[in-house]
Amino acid sequence: MARKKRDLRKKLYTKNRLVILNEDTFEEIFSFKLTLMNVFVVFSLGGIFLILVTTFIIAFTPLREFIPGYSSTQLKKNATQLAIKSDSLAVALKKNEAYIKGIQKVLRGELDYAKFNKDSILSEAEETPHLNMKASEEEIELREEVNNIEKESGSGGKTGNKNKKAKK
Repeated sequence: MARKKRDLRKKLYTKNRLVILNEDTFEEIFSFKLTLMNVFVVFSLGGIFLILVTTFIIAFTPLREFIPGYSSTQLKKNATQLAIKSDSLAVALKKNEAYIKGIQKVLRGELDYAKFNKDSILSEAEETPHLNMKASEEEIELREEVNNIEKESGSGGKTGNKNKKAKK
């Protein structure tokens, strides 16, 4: 086993010469002293460099748009603008429908024209966000703990805080 490792190391670090000759004149054009380890290192670094360059080219140029799953930035901007426009058009449509319903009520005689106010009809059409203002169980428990701490300290509210600041 140890002998095989020595033989492998010996082969990796044995110096070889790469010579390029002119075939007609046998003139030496180029020569290099190489080891197998040098060749392995050069090809490994070259492969890593090639992978990095390819990754950067794809990541930072418009070539990434050809990869499935990536979309162009212009397409994303357009989609965002269209979503905003469609939301505003939906709100305008609701307001117009509410206004038309009010006018229809006036025309049918269900509502007097004197009571018909455009602003009140449009304000009815606006949706108010539904907020859940009820306290959760955790909030109730926290409030009880705070109240208990204030009762134990003897003075509740702002006067207790002023007394503590004065003592410091």
